[in-house]
Amino acid sequence: MFSADEWEDFIEEWTELKKSLYFETEKFGGAGDKGRDVVGYKSDKNLSDYKWDCFQCKHYETPLRPTQVYQEFGKLLYYCYLGEYPVPNNYYFVAPKGCGTSLSKLLQNEEQLKEAIINNWDLYCKSKITKEPIELKDDFLLYVQNFNFRIFSKIHTKNIIEDHKVHSNHLTRFGGGLPERDKLSEDDIPDSIQTNETVYVKQLFKAYGSQNGEKYENKEQLDEVPHYSDHFDRARISFHHAEQLRNFSRDSLPVETFEDFQNEIFDGIVDIVDEDHSDGFVRVKEVEKEARKIVIASNPLKDVSIINDRSGICHQLANDKRITWT
Repeated sequence: MFSADEWEDFIEEWTELKKSLYFETEKFGGAGDKGRDVVGYKSDKNLSDYKWDCFQCKHYETPLRPTQVYQEFGKLLYYCYLGEYPVPNNYYFVAPKGCGTSLSKLLQNEEQLKEAIINNWDLYCKSKITKEPIELKDDFLLYVQNFNFRIFSKIHTKNIIEDHKVHSNHLTRFGGGLPERDKLSEDDIPDSIQTNETVYVKQLFKAYGSQNGEKYENKEQLDEVPHYSDHFDRARISFHHAEQLRNFSRDSLPVETFEDFQNEIFDGIVDIVDEDHSDGFVRVKEVEKEARKIVIASNPLKDVSIINDRSGICHQLANDKRITWT
């Protein structure tokens, strides 16, 4: 059900997972790609003799036949001959239905593949690579005859899909439901305030102080007022739940999914934040209460989020200075 462009995007996503193999990946695709759809650079592409692999994306309803790809062979041979780019280490055909029997046999036999390309040049390549006909003769013919045709092969789609399962876009593309989210207990919350908590913690201290006129600067001072201390502990737990949800989303869904979820909470509470309240602590509690009631209609995180996440996002927003309590 992918379009040709979506297929190329999918293959690019898959190559992004090959960080141990590639220095960088890049999608060309379209007019002017000179026979390169998706590229994995094994060394710095700014070097004249950089190392690279080519992934040729062909999107057809049937397995690939030689007649559908002779032109692709021709492009690579011609542009390598001209020195437009180095000969790749590997050139892979990637297609939803794979390669048919005839093409697979050619890919397994370099001499037969060379012979087939030379014999079919005039029909499938000569007038279909550039505006001017490209004759297969003289130095160019000699180049083709000496070319290393062992670089050409195929990759099975099922292997690509299996690898892609760890990509954040996999569920968006294929569905199947979110993985189970790890449970977070109070024992998982660090006792000391972490560096990424300082802003919202200071905001809470100010909110408590706005109610009774005291100035709070650390957790130990809150212990003298149990309902502040208890609330503070709950706030930290909810903040860490929301941070865990952020990490879960980053690992399982497109990057903007959590931000969209967070923005829905913000839109639902911002009017409460802006209302007049007798003090900052009352504002905090009213906003947390409102956040817990917000119905998230379409975001996929709604299926794995819990009440603590909603409260925690309020404190994330305070931590990001998008809202203030006093």
